[in-house]
Amino acid sequence: MSREGPNWEGLLKWSLSHADGTNTSRNLSEEDRKWFMEAMQGQTIDVIKRMKEITLVMKTPEQVLESQGVTPQDIEDMLDELQEHVESIDNAYDLHSIGGLAPLLGYLRSSHPNIRAKAADVVSTVVQNNPRSQELVMEANGMEPLLTNFTSDPDVGVRTKALGAISSLIRHNKSGIAAFRLANGYTALRDALSSESVRFQRKALNLIQYLLSENRSDIGVISELGFPRIMMHLASSEDSDVREAALRSLLVLARDRSEKPVTSGEDDDKLKQILQDRIKGISEMSVEDLGAAKEERELVDSLWKACHNEPSPLFEQGLLSLPGEDAPPPDVASQYFQPPLRALAADRIPDPKPENEKKEAPLLLGPGASA
Repeated sequence: MSREGPNWEGLLKWSLSHADGTNTSRNLSEEDRKWFMEAMQGQTIDVIKRMKEITLVMKTPEQVLESQGVTPQDIEDMLDELQEHVESIDNAYDLHSIGGLAPLLGYLRSSHPNIRAKAADVVSTVVQNNPRSQELVMEANGMEPLLTNFTSDPDVGVRTKALGAISSLIRHNKSGIAAFRLANGYTALRDALSSESVRFQRKALNLIQYLLSENRSDIGVISELGFPRIMMHLASSEDSDVREAALRSLLVLARDRSEKPVTSGEDDDKLKQILQDRIKGISEMSVEDLGAAKEERELVDSLWKACHNEPSPLFEQGLLSLPGEDAPPPDVASQYFQPPLRALAADRIPDPKPENEKKEAPLLLGPGASA
């Protein structure tokens, strides 16, 4: 649903035409005041009123909407508009108070996959960095349909959006993390890593890293579920983001292995071979690709050190740090701006000629000039 914004150009012209540049304030005539209020009311949107209208539509049964000619695309557009409104934390709170949160969660069970995916997107915006909204969604049992869509929806796009909403819901939310763990969330994450969708894999890896940073004790759990071998496989992915995320997760496991062994001797050999293959691939990169793979080079080197207690071959080959990567940015301003102290010192530079040296008389030209 496209909406025109305020007529800023018209308001600017009006403001300029009523300003003489000398007075700080000017009394408006009744006619001008009436025109201004009508212009503002005509061009602005009452957000709460719009959210109430959207809530009314969300509460209307799907069959009734279809009979009135409302299409699934119309519903998606409506949810797009709602997502824009709830980007404001205050509006996200108001969504619950006007009764819109429950029907929004109901759309997670829509028969249309695009609507299920879009509803998860809106939920993600509602709860992101918003503890109160996270609490409200948990109280409304919003975790259940999100988990259902994440684990078993036939559409991988819906599963990916649901995972994104879950990630936003449980971040910095201890009760959310506990509910996710109790619902076998780690098993679902393992299945996501085995998906063919690169985007799904990336989101799963990012959530795993967060969960491990919050609960180091979960390393034993993911070891039992077979995560290390899956991550080693993903460390050879053709997608650079997946590779880096997998290497980052393996690094977390490797640094904690002294207390909680997560790999067997056979897995250690496999990991070493994977790292050697990555080092070979990095060494064959062009200069441009090496620059783009800076983080991957550092991860491979750190993981090699964690596993073998020695620098990686990347260090020996001079590929860990390229020329100029750690150099400060070029100074392009000093040639135009002279430091004050330097300028002051320049003014005090003594005349190189001795004071007692006789100065030559100026050569005068023209009529009347004397020697």
